[in-house]
Amino acid sequence: MLIQTRTIVVEKGHSNKVVDRFTGESPMDSMAGLIDKTVMINRKKQEHEEVMVMIRWRSVEDWKNWEKSDVHIQGHRQNRGKTPPEYVISTTVNMYEVEAVKEGIN
Repeated sequence: MLIQTRTIVVEKGHSNKVVDRFTGESPMDSMAGLIDKTVMINRKKQEHEEVMVMIRWRSVEDWKNWEKSDVHIQGHRQNRGKTPPEYVISTTVNMYEVEAVKEGIN
């Protein structure tokens, strides 16, 4: 399994705009190997909010197929040169290969 995370730091009161962007209809939704997308908000910071997007793929190969897909590449071409919205302070992207999962006993 591969997990991609995006941490998007935004000005207070703007996190729902980011949530809407990542929960709306997307070509990724029907991509083979996509397990799910989870969107979380940390509003506990005084000066800003953090939106964490976690995207889980069944395999590294499934994620690579998404990255190489025409629809993904076209989306990046359309956004090339555009500046992020003013309320976005920073974005950090990380990739994790899952080594182990331990499920609860229930």
